[in-house]
Amino acid sequence: MPTNSDYAALVLRVSSGALFIAHGLMKVFVFTIPGTVGYFESLGLPGVFAYLTIFAEVAGGLALIMGVATRAVALALIPVLLGATWVHSGNGWVFSSEGGGWEFPLFWAVIQAAIALLGSGAYALKPSNRAVALA
Repeated sequence: MPTNSDYAALVLRVSSGALFIAHGLMKVFVFTIPGTVGYFESLGLPGVFAYLTIFAEVAGGLALIMGVATRAVALALIPVLLGATWVHSGNGWVFSSEGGGWEFPLFWAVIQAAIALLGSGAYALKPSNRAVALA
């Protein structure tokens, strides 16, 4: 029988996964792939990082929603979010600032750490119901 923690993990996993898919698809359909590549290059990053980021966001989001390799996926998405934190660091704290601030991607990275600790929770294709022991 699922516990409150299992349901909490489900809510975090599915909502975070949906946000990742939305962010990844925004890079494809709103900013366009060439536009996203150009933006990454304007930051001094290799253009291939744009493709890797889009893939990580869409595939990682789907995996989180389905509850497949939840801990590994959540951990793998943290560097993507820390990269976004770096990109937005010059824009100030509040994400509603022009160009977006850095608090949202940093908070989202913390959420991924929580998901990695909680595991898949309820209603996952590949459940991992035991929390990671820190001791």
